[in-house]
Amino acid sequence: MWSRLTLFAGNSNPSLADKVCSRLEIALGKALVTRFSDGEIRVEIGENVRGKDTYVLQSTCPPVNENLMELLVIMDALKRASARRINAIIPYYGYGRQDQKDKPRVPLAAKVVADLLSVAGAHRVITIDLHADQIQGFFDIPVDHLFGTIILSDALRKEIRGDEIVVAPDSGGTERSRLFASRLNLDLALMDYREENGTYPKIVGNVKGKKVIIVDDMIDSGRTVIRTTNAAMSAGAEAVEVCVVHPVLSGSSVEMIEASPISKLLVTDTIPLSENAKASKKIHTVSIAPMLAEAIKRVHFEESISSICNEILDHRRTGSH
Repeated sequence: MWSRLTLFAGNSNPSLADKVCSRLEIALGKALVTRFSDGEIRVEIGENVRGKDTYVLQSTCPPVNENLMELLVIMDALKRASARRINAIIPYYGYGRQDQKDKPRVPLAAKVVADLLSVAGAHRVITIDLHADQIQGFFDIPVDHLFGTIILSDALRKEIRGDEIVVAPDSGGTERSRLFASRLNLDLALMDYREENGTYPKIVGNVKGKKVIIVDDMIDSGRTVIRTTNAAMSAGAEAVEVCVVHPVLSGSSVEMIEASPISKLLVTDTIPLSENAKASKKIHTVSIAPMLAEAIKRVHFEESISSICNEILDHRRTGSH
């Protein structure tokens, strides 16, 4: 069934690539991805890909530039080896925060990356929880935008009592948090950052005596979710859990989370955890591999992608009753 499909991977997230291959019951494509002595990326495709539907799984997570360049060079190698289609699977899309010209003389780096992917040979991009939906418009090729928050909400479903409340940590995440709350039939509250009389930031909504669930697309330094957590606890919340798709967790973020009132941080494996994050008893991971494997299957057989999230959710809801 998969004779015309091959999945390759760079060095950013080999464990996720292995999980996706296991779900598809295929072997990972043979490719040498190393460095020359001066640091340049060296790629050799180790099998025939002429006329094949190829997929390259690579998160552009730290080290961002190294992983991005690996992805570009692998795709160029596949293009020159006459692959029929090259599909870039980018679970975490780096440079996604630079998606608008919000001040003079700044770049649209998210658009630059989109152009690089197209020039390198990508026919399609499959990605998860872009920082902003408008990034899809930076591409002149199809983009399949999947939502890891569905996987996170399903993982929480068995623990939900019904009196919890979802909090959006900023205005940009309001729609994401609203959908998350809707899937779990929970109320929604918002963070307000106005500076008036020293009473802000504060939460707009009643969180007193409730378990708060903060939802975001990514956690980097951790300052945003910790500030939201502190505001929730000050407003009388019973406990705070955090759900984010992309665990960037740079700098001292893991130590800050450990020292914070956050009781649980639920993330996906779009980005591999560092050793200290793996050791944390607060940080828990749910795999995005089943969703990616299903997306690959549907792209290969030219079936609908848009229904994946709803079908996964409906299936798990049925199985939970």
